[in-house]
Amino acid sequence: MIKSFLFTLSLSWFFVTHLTAQTTSFDLWQVKTEGKSNNLKIAPKTAKPITDRPEYDNQPSFINEYQMVFSAADENGNHDIIVYNFETGKFTNLSKTASVSEFSPQITDCGQYIGAVVMEEDKSQRIWLYPTNFEKPELLYDDIEPVGYYDWYKNKAAMFVLGEPNKLVYAEGRNDLIQIDENIARSVKTRPKTSQITYLSLKDPVETNNGKALTLKYFDIESKVFGELGNGLEGSQDFIWIDKNTLLMARGNTIYKRKVSEGIWKEIGTIESDTHQNISRLAYSPELQILVFAIERKNQQ
Repeated sequence: MIKSFLFTLSLSWFFVTHLTAQTTSFDLWQVKTEGKSNNLKIAPKTAKPITDRPEYDNQPSFINEYQMVFSAADENGNHDIIVYNFETGKFTNLSKTASVSEFSPQITDCGQYIGAVVMEEDKSQRIWLYPTNFEKPELLYDDIEPVGYYDWYKNKAAMFVLGEPNKLVYAEGRNDLIQIDENIARSVKTRPKTSQITYLSLKDPVETNNGKALTLKYFDIESKVFGELGNGLEGSQDFIWIDKNTLLMARGNTIYKRKVSEGIWKEIGTIESDTHQNISRLAYSPELQILVFAIERKNQQ
């Protein structure tokens, strides 16, 4: 079972503490939440770091009620999939590869694999599947690349494919690739308990004092219907669904929520920090009542 397989890993992963030449560094933090759905709030004073090092730790995703995966760089800039256990506070390598880098790890619908965008030795970016029984990873789509981001619907991937312009596609079948849209932002999320693939469109943004507000759109895989769900948070491109009806986004160090049937983004809390700024990617666990977020390290001389 996915709940227990990670305890059997034998490779230990240790944080390195010496400085590197990276220009941008992110850590993962956690904060406790209160309430559910549109009543969700955060308790800012409970915010604390999960990682604290100059390398890149980002793209968190929960895989069960007490573990998450994320992409982490070593001192050489190589990225691996790391598992963090909230019960034990321990980190474990799911991958440890010197010649390729793994990004955007997340569990498949079936629970048998951790998917990841892999930058291969020839710089191809394709989705690979890492079996939870530790067998060798498997290439999912050999002819779809370069993939930037993705999400699952019925164990098939909706993918942000880089290009001019970038495209959003869904692999309905081996020779049946649906092109949904183009010129989209980086977040691609399946709306819970629906067949809707949701994303932010870069077309016709609304200019505001807080930055561009992008239109939140969807494509329904089953009905083949397109639609719009209002605007994203001004100045932000990263969103998550915490349930079918509620969205979270962040700008600066402040986190916002929105009931999808309403058009107003409401502040739910601000993370105070002298060392970190600009929250980006988010991951939420209703079981743990924890919100995990990536936050940029300030340039400390």
